[in-house]
Amino acid sequence: MSKARGSLFARLRRLLLRTFLIVAGVWLAGILLFSFMPVPFSAVMVERQFSAWFSGDFSYVAHSDWVSMDEISPWMGLAVIAAEDQKFPEHWGFDMAAIQKAVSHNERSSRIRGASTLSQQTAKNLFLWDGRSWLRKGLEAGLTLGIETVWSKRRILTVYLNIAEFGEGVFGVEEASQRYFNKPARRLSASEAALLAAVLPNPIRFKVSAPSGYVRTRQQWILRQMRQLGGESFMAQHALR
Repeated sequence: MSKARGSLFARLRRLLLRTFLIVAGVWLAGILLFSFMPVPFSAVMVERQFSAWFSGDFSYVAHSDWVSMDEISPWMGLAVIAAEDQKFPEHWGFDMAAIQKAVSHNERSSRIRGASTLSQQTAKNLFLWDGRSWLRKGLEAGLTLGIETVWSKRRILTVYLNIAEFGEGVFGVEEASQRYFNKPARRLSASEAALLAAVLPNPIRFKVSAPSGYVRTRQQWILRQMRQLGGESFMAQHALR
């Protein structure tokens, strides 16, 4: 290798290292600031907005209205826990049993099953990009540990509910509640909360405004899980209200 090429590679390595340290510093600052400050927007919202602009859709607006947990119906928090992560109050960011089941399933089936907890989903939605890659999963794991270390479970759930995608351009439970039910999030019923949670696996494909048979079936399953978890008392028991 020539001296000039070696010098170039050294400069590139230093540049990559500085870039990584800057990005890591921004993420760390975000974790600290958003432990008490409202989240103005998420990485997924930015990604969706730029994607719409690049495709020529200038009418698309990724919008979210921040609300505190006190302004969200307890049914909504219970619904997403029942649907997405029933061990949320107990784990430290990762559900190892669910991960093992997902790995076993994915080895046998072409349909990929995920095992992301609410903490992992919050980290990904807030700081990272969409898609599947080992790089993104590795960064997600590190960010999840940071969030679980600094934030309370109540804070993680609050941020998740405020940045989750519930439809095209619809982010956050307050925006979703106003858009689909013409009411504030604090007045959502158990059935309405379960319907919102039912579209979370794919909020672009599944519609709250025009629920398919699958979405309705999933809504009923979530309602049963909510009852089995103990209803509203579950939220109070785990200090999530």
